[in-house]
Amino acid sequence: MFKKSNIISGLIKKHLSVKKLILANYFFYALLFLQVQITLSQDTYQRNTSADVQKYSFNLWLNDNTNEIKGETVVTVAFKNEVGDFSLDLVAKSETYGMELIAVLEDSVEVNYTFINNKIKITPNKLSTTRRNYFIKYQGIPKQGLVIDTTKFGQRSFFGDNWPNLARHWLPSVDHPYDKASITFNITAPEYYDVVATGVKTEESNLGNGYKLTTYKEPAPVAMKVVTIGVTKFASQLLDEVYGIPVSAWVYPENRIDGFSDYSVATKVLKYFIDHIGAYSYAKLANMQAKTQWGGLENAGTISYFENSVTGKNEVEALIAHEIAHQWFGNSASEDDWNHVWLSEGFATYFAILYQESVYGDNKRKEELLLDRDQIIAYYKKKPSPIVDPSIKNPLKVLNTNTYQKGAWILNMLRHKLGDEIFWKGIRKYYATYKNANAMTYDFQKIMEEVSNKKLDSFFKQWIFTKGYPEIKWNYTFKKGAIHLFVDQVQSHHTFNFPLDIEVIKQGKSVITTVQIDKKNNSFKIPSNSKPLKLNLDPNLWLLFDVK
Repeated sequence: MFKKSNIISGLIKKHLSVKKLILANYFFYALLFLQVQITLSQDTYQRNTSADVQKYSFNLWLNDNTNEIKGETVVTVAFKNEVGDFSLDLVAKSETYGMELIAVLEDSVEVNYTFINNKIKITPNKLSTTRRNYFIKYQGIPKQGLVIDTTKFGQRSFFGDNWPNLARHWLPSVDHPYDKASITFNITAPEYYDVVATGVKTEESNLGNGYKLTTYKEPAPVAMKVVTIGVTKFASQLLDEVYGIPVSAWVYPENRIDGFSDYSVATKVLKYFIDHIGAYSYAKLANMQAKTQWGGLENAGTISYFENSVTGKNEVEALIAHEIAHQWFGNSASEDDWNHVWLSEGFATYFAILYQESVYGDNKRKEELLLDRDQIIAYYKKKPSPIVDPSIKNPLKVLNTNTYQKGAWILNMLRHKLGDEIFWKGIRKYYATYKNANAMTYDFQKIMEEVSNKKLDSFFKQWIFTKGYPEIKWNYTFKKGAIHLFVDQVQSHHTFNFPLDIEVIKQGKSVITTVQIDKKNNSFKIPSNSKPLKLNLDPNLWLLFDVK
């Protein structure tokens, strides 16, 4: 997603005292590093060990007389190895807000459960490891997750806004991306409302009592963070079909012409990502003007954009590209752990840049990366931390400049390191491998190593798991037919190892030479038959660094 403020514009160091021991046990410690890295970066969500949710059927009743909703959810669960207790998240009623639990059944039979600390803990009746359905009936007023409000034009509205873990306020579920499931929404609402939701519409029936039933089904497994509904008075238009995927715009009737125009670029963006990454996972791509706390929220197949994104000036192309990129990265190939959310946000940030590069040329890539680099440097001065930061326990706090802009920069550097052909081959294989599944940073690293036939341990360790970036002081002299270049790393916490492109400008032409920086103090001799007019470091923006 985009935070609104963004629209307008080595975790581990191992110190062993005996060098001989390091050399003798290289492979042992490399494996240990990866195991510790994954363990320390695990978030705090308590996962179900045996129960795997396969499907949710959410039956909701909405009305205009009160903000209270009524729900009946059917959760289809498969047990993997043995049958044991499992939990679903649901925020309990406390004074005005929260949900009152009315009934919990297993295959229509009463089942033992507790409802404590916003967790429904269920003890299954049967011991056989079979699929079974659990029925949860509840009612209440959601404080978050389902935004019940009026649009900027004063129309009553209901919008799902779950990211990161707000689904529990209105939908009993496993409210963490590790356990994804197919989705059905059966929404009963006043008949004059238009309804859009995750999935493809399979039914719209007038019930004859002033209410209407609308059903949407999404067969692909989806994380609860990107499940949504939109219920208000909409103007909607089918913009086009891209490889059989219907692309639509859902906007407020009061600005329908502007909205259809602003969101129409979604068809071009969708085609670019299908062509370059792989098949789209979801039943449709709806672009919805919504009441959301975010600038954009990448709900699977039903993206929410903030209300004022509609202007008629076609200024939200980058935002739309970012949210559509999430359909591949974050939605389909999802992080398995909140601390690895750069696999979602960093990817969406960089792939929005790649889309813009394809449309507007390489200068657009450079322009966006320069802006991002400035933000990375400013953020590091306030909070020096790595991209994967195990100290973060609150999922909301993983949204920061490291996971967005720095994550994008790391992909930019990896692209340069491997070359375009291998980079895109790796991206396609990573997506194909983890489509509709979950991954961690090491999984992405392993795929890129396989396609490039290169070891990337040091690259990922220093750029993802180590805080900061190279801080450089440099100068040069010219004498005796050579440029004498001096490059020092002045940061104290880590010595980075990286290639640095040097542009030598002489008499109206330039030549780029690449040097390898691997120490605190580095010196190089570059042959030259004349004194250069100027030297530029990293002229094509392939390296994240700061010049002191």
